[in-house]
Amino acid sequence: MMGTSVGAANAVVSKEPKLQIQKFNGLRSSGSVPLSRCVRVIPVSSSKSSLITAVSTPIKPDASSKEAKRSKVEIIKEQSNFLRYPLNEELLSEAPNINEAATQLIKFHGSYQQYNRDERGVKSYQFMLRTKNPCGKVPNKLYLVMDDLADQFGIGTLRLTTRQTFQLHGILKKDLKTVMSTIIRNMGSTLGACGDLNRNVLAPAAPFARKDYLFAQETAENIAALLTPQSGFYYDMWVDGEKMMSAEPPEVVKARNDNSHGTNFPDSPEPIYGTQFLPRKFKIAVTVPTDNSIDILTNDIGIVVVTDADGKPQGFNIYVGGGMGRTHRLETTFPRLGEPLGYVPKEDILYAVKAIVVTQRENGRRDDRKYSRMKYLISSWGIEKFRSVVEQYYGKKFEPFRELPEWQFKSYLGWHEQGDGGLFCGLHVDNGRIKGNMKKTLREVIEKYNLDVRITPNQNIVLCNIHPDWRDSITAALDQAGFLDPRYVDPLNLTAMACPALPLCPLAITEAERGIPDILKRVRAVFNKVGLKDNESVVIRATGCPNGCARPYMAELGLVGDGPNSYQVWLGGTPNQTSLAKCFMDKVKVHDLEKVLEPLFYNWKHKRQAEESFGNFTIRMGFEKLKEIIEKWEGPAEKHQLNST
Repeated sequence: MMGTSVGAANAVVSKEPKLQIQKFNGLRSSGSVPLSRCVRVIPVSSSKSSLITAVSTPIKPDASSKEAKRSKVEIIKEQSNFLRYPLNEELLSEAPNINEAATQLIKFHGSYQQYNRDERGVKSYQFMLRTKNPCGKVPNKLYLVMDDLADQFGIGTLRLTTRQTFQLHGILKKDLKTVMSTIIRNMGSTLGACGDLNRNVLAPAAPFARKDYLFAQETAENIAALLTPQSGFYYDMWVDGEKMMSAEPPEVVKARNDNSHGTNFPDSPEPIYGTQFLPRKFKIAVTVPTDNSIDILTNDIGIVVVTDADGKPQGFNIYVGGGMGRTHRLETTFPRLGEPLGYVPKEDILYAVKAIVVTQRENGRRDDRKYSRMKYLISSWGIEKFRSVVEQYYGKKFEPFRELPEWQFKSYLGWHEQGDGGLFCGLHVDNGRIKGNMKKTLREVIEKYNLDVRITPNQNIVLCNIHPDWRDSITAALDQAGFLDPRYVDPLNLTAMACPALPLCPLAITEAERGIPDILKRVRAVFNKVGLKDNESVVIRATGCPNGCARPYMAELGLVGDGPNSYQVWLGGTPNQTSLAKCFMDKVKVHDLEKVLEPLFYNWKHKRQAEESFGNFTIRMGFEKLKEIIEKWEGPAEKHQLNST
């Protein structure tokens, strides 16, 4: 049963000193739940705009109580009139950049301010835009528009992200409104792709015509709709208030408006989020049993469809508390796996998700953003207390977690039958960067055959709804453009991931996307040197900083930037992404990687048990023994090295 293994995996976390997380009492309106506070909506007269401020007050005034400490971002959110001011004014200025407050607010609109760190002198400010595509679904029209925008306003490339979205890099401030409005008017959105709210909701990208897959994808889309901001700030800013929202399913509207358990802000433009939104970003994924193409345990909420013997969906298992980000040399920050919360019948999933989100909204830390993710709340409280509080907002007890089969990583590369007469084709894209001839040919194929596409959580792309008669001509076009049949892609590349890092990400300490192609070639060379076969592989993920955007802490070999041309080496994840890696070594210079990897891979080849993965091997051997092996290593030819261990 997965619940057991995940609990064991989190045992490491439980040994950390318990954080004393200060409860943030103060965002929810009055209701029947004991933890409630009241909210007063106060119009503030201003020549700039009418500010609406949420003010929290204790139920019983306490003269000795002091206002809870809040981070600078919390103040910016509160004073922004639902994420409008001062961004609206900053966008009108002639300057190429925006101020600090606007920089924080534009994240909620789906954008980050950046500059090219390779250039010296005056900063060349530009903006990255990230779309929001639940399940990774991209309609034909939107793909073609994104392709055009990359050439007209960006750096000429499209990037597929680890959360099934696009990123456009290099957008100038003066072009932001044009690009944003074009995306919105062509079936796209960037709303909530960044910022302190629910991010893109993941689901398997495979377009199978199966009840469970279709239900998982529908559920992901409904959750995304439920947790989409409602106050209209996004449309006010980018399309002059014109609403582009499509009709929502009635069950989504009903769940959002339901306040029978004190979850909502009555009469607020943001019934779920209020003026403060969430303490930090929030990530949700939905999948079916066995399909771990989405890294289910890395999300704040992981949801698994449970079916009956005929494959008909009955309900959902729910995991909570996953998250990757951490801070170097601060042991009170850590990556964490989600753990089982319970099971709910299918008709209750939106209410259960809303209850979890509100629990985090009310109790997640707002004073120190390093500790604001829900994983720290659960690590502090323990799962039993967390479940009890969520149940107050849910209005019911969770049922016991249902037993699940073993998880498997699925890439969906190559050709597959959808089950409805059509085919789909998964294409491997190194680091998710679509550029050059590949970009040109991909556009031609998508346009010619009117194909919809999907983005995978492994930064690849799936062409959907292909008529069998088109297969040969599409294959020929893709081959000519350099898209390899997955059988001919190095297995190391098939599972590798990297974040963009340098030159644009302001948080990057070292290279990731630009560095990993060479690192993978060097790893393959080490494999050849120690006698590992060409079809053997390990899951390698690299990030330029400890935030973990490419989920390196789930890799068998994770490389986490910790200095110029330097990485922390993490070992011990598994090929199916169900175990947390651990930090093995600090400050390994990129040119010294072979000194670490060669003895590890040599010993894996010669001392592994039957079918034992590299990650499991490193955990079984133990880090002290592995470090001893590295210290004594004199090369593969020195057989006595191996025998002496």
